Amino acid sequence: MMNIAFFLLPKKEVVCLTPDTTLRQTLEKMEHHRYTAVPVLNLDGSYAGTVTEGDLLWFLKNNSEITFENAHRHSLSEVPLRLQHQAVHIDATMEDLIKLVQTQNFVAVIDDSDRFIGIVRRSEVIDYCAKTILKDAAAPL
Repeated sequence: MMNIAFFLLPKKEVVCLTPDTTLRQTLEKMEHHRYTAVPVLNLDGSYAGTVTEGDLLWFLKNNSEITFENAHRHSLSEVPLRLQHQAVHIDATMEDLIKLVQTQNFVAVIDDSDRFIGIVRRSEVIDYCAKTILKDAAAPL
């Protein structure tokens, strides 16, 4: 059984936002890093959810008074998150991760205090699965 901590990209290496991040800052960070989704953390460090490009697009579409020029006056807390990206506990299994990465680019990982400690990226889970399949295929029967 593989420990998911092995795949963890620690919090200090993850681009995160808070609910009080402005829409302009959110858009600029996502563009700069070329991310389509970014974790949102509450001020206490707990995982609040994941904002996606789609969330921002639909919010801007439905609020025509918001422009890039005035986006600094609006915060991420105003944006409804359409999908509820689930986090997993650090003790989660690879099977738990596999289920979530089917619909999420990454899975947020939390500790015993429900604090965000990092992410596991979809690509890491796919690599693990591919290596496991290849190893099993090469094993003698």
